[in-house]
Amino acid sequence: MEVLIAFIALFATVFGIMYVYYTTRNKERLILIEKGADASLFNTGKVGRGSVSGGKIVLKTGMFFMGIAIGVIVGAILSYLNVLEAGPNYVSMIFFFGGLSLVIYYLIDRKNK
Repeated sequence: MEVLIAFIALFATVFGIMYVYYTTRNKERLILIEKGADASLFNTGKVGRGSVSGGKIVLKTGMFFMGIAIGVIVGAILSYLNVLEAGPNYVSMIFFFGGLSLVIYYLIDRKNK
């Protein structure tokens, strides 16, 4: 029963954060439009400093999740070989390979600029 309550709380928290984010963003945009600001401010596909296109986000999250999966596999192998205890194997390898995938993404992104 406690696990169910934890999952409900997790999803409610995520929903609340997303709801506040999108409603605030919508209100800000409406106020800018009312004041006569240029509508080109809202173009999200614009390439420039600090902007991220949709393809880059997909690549980044894909690489991150693949790094996590590789970390789980390597943690299981290390656990099977009794190199370390089961808990630290999984946690350390997930963080290591997740971070490594983000570093690789950064190097790929820097090379493309």
